[in-house]
Amino acid sequence: MGILNVTPDSFSDGGVWSDPRAAARHAFEMEDQGAGIIDVGAESTRPGSSPVSAEAEISRLAPVLREIVPSLSVPVSVDTMKTAVARKAADLGADIINDVNGLRDAGMPELCAQTGMCAIIMHNPCGPGDQHSVLMGDGYMEEIRRFLRERAAAASEAGIPRQKIALDPGIGFGKTPEQNLMILRNSRYFSGGYPVLMASSRKRFLSLAYPGMDREEASAEAAWESVRWGADMVRVHDVARTAARLRQNR
Repeated sequence: MGILNVTPDSFSDGGVWSDPRAAARHAFEMEDQGAGIIDVGAESTRPGSSPVSAEAEISRLAPVLREIVPSLSVPVSVDTMKTAVARKAADLGADIINDVNGLRDAGMPELCAQTGMCAIIMHNPCGPGDQHSVLMGDGYMEEIRRFLRERAAAASEAGIPRQKIALDPGIGFGKTPEQNLMILRNSRYFSGGYPVLMASSRKRFLSLAYPGMDREEASAEAAWESVRWGADMVRVHDVARTAARLRQNR
């Protein structure tokens, strides 16, 4: 999954792809490099970021989706926690909702079911606008797994087919560096029969996990290790480097 941030303030590439045509070029480039999904985000969830309104998020997102959805041959995912934004994304042809809030916004599971969109459910112990204020304690692995199973059950009850649900244990959200590393190396633990997405690219804990590597090299190594331990998808900034690393150990 190639990351396409169209935000002015994302932690590693804020403002780089704000222009819709530049964003589209990058999306096509990532597809050529081997991305199987393009994930477009229009609201930063980095530490210290401020929430934006649904209207502002849509104003950033819509021009990019109009550029890329008709032309890409891979699915387009939209990284949002707001039902109103997801509805607009569906209208513009997006295939997947990647929700860092675990489909907890009112009407989000039902919208995905009604539109036929796939849903990626991420664990987050915090709420919108409060993404990094809580750190998990003992028993965090089971707590994450329980949350994901409960939210997957709620998605199924809302009418989302099981084969259209994937789970993300939420590396970097309310976890310590040591916890993030344990999660990374236990990808399969969270599955419960659902595909698992791991999203560790460029996150700060990588300096602990892979001392001596630069952030890009560590991100590719983390993606490979995630897959080694059972992840079905990895969400990354540098698609070419990650694809090359994964090919080394097929």
